[in-house]
Amino acid sequence: MKSFKIQGNIVDIPAKNIFYGEIIVENGKILAIQSLLTPNPKPQTSNYILPGFIDSHVHVESSMLVPSEFAKLAVVHGTVGTISDPHEIANVCGMAGVEFMIENGKTVPFKFHFGAPSCVPATIFETAGAALDAGEVDKLLQKEEVNYLSEMMNFPGVLYGDEEVHKKIASAKKYGKPVDGHAPGLRGADAKKYIDAGISTDHECFTAEEALDKLNYGMKILVREGSAAKNFEALIGLMHEHYAMMMFCSDDKHPDSLADGHINQLCARAVAKGIDVFKVLQAACINPVHHYKMNVGLLREGDAADLIVIEDLKDFKVVQTYINGELVAEKGRSLVISHSSALLNNFNCNEKSISEFRFQASDLKENIYAIEALDGQLITNKVLCNPIIKDGAYESDVANDILKIVVVNRYKNAPVAKAFIKNFGMKHGAIASSVAHDSHNIVAVGVDDESLMKAVNLVIKERGGVSAVYNSKEKVLGLPVAGLMSNDDGYKVAAAYTAIDKMVKEEMSSTLAAPFMTLSFMALLVIPHLKLSDLGLFDGDDFTFVK
Repeated sequence: MKSFKIQGNIVDIPAKNIFYGEIIVENGKILAIQSLLTPNPKPQTSNYILPGFIDSHVHVESSMLVPSEFAKLAVVHGTVGTISDPHEIANVCGMAGVEFMIENGKTVPFKFHFGAPSCVPATIFETAGAALDAGEVDKLLQKEEVNYLSEMMNFPGVLYGDEEVHKKIASAKKYGKPVDGHAPGLRGADAKKYIDAGISTDHECFTAEEALDKLNYGMKILVREGSAAKNFEALIGLMHEHYAMMMFCSDDKHPDSLADGHINQLCARAVAKGIDVFKVLQAACINPVHHYKMNVGLLREGDAADLIVIEDLKDFKVVQTYINGELVAEKGRSLVISHSSALLNNFNCNEKSISEFRFQASDLKENIYAIEALDGQLITNKVLCNPIIKDGAYESDVANDILKIVVVNRYKNAPVAKAFIKNFGMKHGAIASSVAHDSHNIVAVGVDDESLMKAVNLVIKERGGVSAVYNSKEKVLGLPVAGLMSNDDGYKVAAAYTAIDKMVKEEMSSTLAAPFMTLSFMALLVIPHLKLSDLGLFDGDDFTFVK
């Protein structure tokens, strides 16, 4: 590997110092860092050199890209590594899915750090494609490529002594690997008990009060800003005082928003809020590397040359990204060359008939529960609605934004689960997706049964994807890798997703900022308050099906 020198305003984050200097790189490592100017001279360049950004919690699958293509887009924005939870593909394909992610990630110059999924399946109240018991999780944690136990969503299992849950946590402790948390709304004594069990982080706080509660018990808080779940505004004020215990993450990021920006955008927003730039950069660059013991350089002599060059410390526009001394992005252009991998999937249902979407009215009951989707949040509300009843069946009430939602089992032929949902705002057609956390059955929302059938069948024909149907117009983005990802060029996938997203918003009148991302969480039973699984409408507060 060639040697080179790079000059600029070097940002020493731990020392909270910026000096003009030169970095000498040899064989992928930083050989020397030296100042070139006497104190207080005028800098010779406006460029700044700093460690690369880290996404401290992301499901790569939600980008709809395989890891190598995710990396191709991420490096343009100065991201050099991720803490990646392969929970989604594990719920579809089990151990083979986790191994696929690890091996595909190795094909590109990028610092993926994968976790051992802790909750596969996430619950017993939906049909998943695989299961990972404590023994299999232990085997994963033994791997050098697996750096942590990923988000422990089963917080009731932690609190009430579930043996299998505690075996998984014990394995992580045995190998000296951290345990990620997932406990939305957990406060007080229960939060303390959860943290005391060994849970070290949480990315699910949606109020500053909740985050502060957990910080005071010693938990590290991840400020999440994804394509649907957006908690930046609620939490960023805590960084003034608690920056040493905070990080940035996206959690779930669709390809169009990944093409636009990544952690660099959160740095710019945080600085604009008046947060000290060194505190922001510690959260974005330093804290994840220390917490997860990442093999990522921190701009020190002897470290791997994982560094970025940016124009300024305001907008954080990235000029160059280096990983192990290799230039992987320059002036908005990715230099990462990805390699195709063998496909794997788990998709075994037949196309559906229109009669399977008929929602029989139970005793012509007028008031029934409906899901109220909240833009920018994973949580939903539980509300009563009065859908239209025609010929003994419930129908969507478009005028009052009460639309039919269905979940179709993708692993076998089974009855279609049906309910109603508010706040999608669609006036026409239907949308469907096999990206449906956590079990990734097919979830669809639509104004009529024919459109729902067409949208769902488009996804089934592709053995996974996202689709939209409006009259005679149909669009589908196929996701042949586990029904979650495409192995096509990342920018091509981003463009295709942008087109279908635009159709849903502009032609079908959805009022949501990210309709497909929001749709993907409407089957996420571990987030309150009301969701729909392939087995029925589920109350996330009582952990029971709605009768």
